[in-house]
Amino acid sequence: MSFLSPPAHKPRIEGDIDGRYSALRWQVFIGAFIGYAAFYIVRKNFSMAIPMLADFDITKGDLGLALGANAVAYALSKFLMGSVSDRSDARKFLPLGLILASIAMAFMVVPITGLDLINHPERRGLAITLMAVLNFLVGWFNGMGWPPCGRVMTHWFSQSERGTWMSVWNCAHNVGGGLVGPMATYGAVWFGSMFYGQNEQLYFLAGTYLFPAATAFLIAILAYLLLRDNPQSCGLPSIEEYRNDYPANYSAKSEEVLPVKEIFMKHVFSNRLLWFIAISNAFVYMVRYGCLDWAPTMLSDKGIDIKSAGWAYFAYEYAAIPGTIICGIVSDKIFHGKRAMPTVIFMTLVALFIGLYWYAFNMSDPSLTLIVWCMIGIGFFIYGPVMLIGVQALDLAPKNAAGTAAGFTGFFGYFFGTAILANWLVGVVADTMGWDATFGMLLVACVLSIVFMLLTVGKEQK
Repeated sequence: MSFLSPPAHKPRIEGDIDGRYSALRWQVFIGAFIGYAAFYIVRKNFSMAIPMLADFDITKGDLGLALGANAVAYALSKFLMGSVSDRSDARKFLPLGLILASIAMAFMVVPITGLDLINHPERRGLAITLMAVLNFLVGWFNGMGWPPCGRVMTHWFSQSERGTWMSVWNCAHNVGGGLVGPMATYGAVWFGSMFYGQNEQLYFLAGTYLFPAATAFLIAILAYLLLRDNPQSCGLPSIEEYRNDYPANYSAKSEEVLPVKEIFMKHVFSNRLLWFIAISNAFVYMVRYGCLDWAPTMLSDKGIDIKSAGWAYFAYEYAAIPGTIICGIVSDKIFHGKRAMPTVIFMTLVALFIGLYWYAFNMSDPSLTLIVWCMIGIGFFIYGPVMLIGVQALDLAPKNAAGTAAGFTGFFGYFFGTAILANWLVGVVADTMGWDATFGMLLVACVLSIVFMLLTVGKEQK
């Protein structure tokens, strides 16, 4: 739509370009950080609701299908909307997606309250269908978050510094995602009676859906005030010219808006390395969400209360912050912009912590402390590869096709890795074969992610 078109380049400003550039880079970075964090406040909330939804006699398999709809939509949206984002104003595109995601999340209360599932359990089938549809909408609108941020990061930060800056920015989803557990717990306490009176069985809806939706809506407005699409629209030189940092695939055409066909056929589908990292990404995401989405349910099955499970969820997300930053700095400073080997090293360490988690889970008297430390270890190491694969995608394509390239790898991560493997398959296997089989699958996924990433070693820089 025309109102989303990228802003026109303005005449070069005179005076203190360095000061203006530095101030705007920080402003844009903060806007992208809080905006992307807010997407995760209204993203995977359904996984926190699963233990309470089980009280309505809904099976894990059915809940896994509804949860998977979110990942399917996100995968398609991140890929398809990535190409739209490459041709749009990031300042408008990101807040629009966040507002729509917030509205869809608020409506997640409807399958329970609107259908009165407490008094009409025969409506479970309709409720699951509605949950899946709403989860699909939440996932689709969430897919409008990463591509504009990728666009902003490639326009405001050059390739030699991008790994470090993006490692810090990538922590946004840990900040947002980590708040989901505490917001669900305390939101139910603070606002449950306000919405549902004495019906305590429904209090979780206020904390899991309504409170995060209202918060994200307000952040969308703030993100719009902070973001700017590209330096040239502010009367500044391109980031490559400003820092004298031109990548090998840079040309003047990198500043132009490309036709959709050229983006897909020339810069994405024909890039063999993008295919390798996309497949690796599928297995990385299987591990990421196989551990995260099912953590509240797994711990509840072991008799650990939902409040403690929520804090384990929090620990998993926030442990990722130092791990992600360290991974990004290592890729820039030690491996000089090569992203494959840091990913291989971190995924190896993830596999070790999954093995320890498996052991702790099967103890006759499971130690919550040990389990939380395992979650911290997995979270610390898994998000570095999640971030670096996205950075690799940006590095392997010109910046005017960066959103589509990242969306392509994201599609594999969310459609195959999350929806099919982490959400649906894990739900089915947990129901039919138990959690031991799930842990075994997660270890195999770690190995496969390493194998496909190794196929890019030594070739990505060329």
